[in-house]
Amino acid sequence: MKIFDLTMMIDEQTPVFPDSLKQEIKQTATIEKDGWNEKRISFSSHFSTHIDAPFHMLKEGKKLTDFKMDKFIGEGIVIDTKNNPEPSLDEVKQNDIVFFYTEHTKKAGSEEFFKNNPTISKLLAQRLIDKKVKIVGLDSFTPDNAPFEIHKLFFKHDILIVENLVNLEKLIGKRFKCYILPLKIKDADGAPCRVIGIIDE
Repeated sequence: MKIFDLTMMIDEQTPVFPDSLKQEIKQTATIEKDGWNEKRISFSSHFSTHIDAPFHMLKEGKKLTDFKMDKFIGEGIVIDTKNNPEPSLDEVKQNDIVFFYTEHTKKAGSEEFFKNNPTISKLLAQRLIDKKVKIVGLDSFTPDNAPFEIHKLFFKHDILIVENLVNLEKLIGKRFKCYILPLKIKDADGAPCRVIGIIDE
């Protein structure tokens, strides 16, 4: 069995969407002074590797806790779109979790990360909807830019969106068991999550 961690590291350098809340990680206790180590951590619900719920963009949209846990676990597949933004979806099945590898998170930490980001076209989004996938994700901070029509299109079909994935190149063209575990936050419009892929060999 091989386990792949597809989650961005959380630290002071983790990139934050422009105009969003900047993370704060502060040491509040130490073993030397208090007898234990402890940190206070503050960040947005759309920080680091995270999942978007329909309530993020739709006033009457579902919140993360409106979905059963099986929504976040399933068969995953990674499709390489770095040189082909309109890929074949022949290998995609109903209820799949579909991730797109664009190479964009390799720019994380640079000024280029929030510029010229790869996006998902309306045509590709509709093809994914027609395939009845349950989650779409990519290694970028968003699948589209303002006015975020692709977000809203997915959300209207209860398709969740995972952003800021890493290490997708290790799973290109492979099917794997995918686990997406968001923080359990009441009324969440989104939440940071740990994402892993498992291949049985």
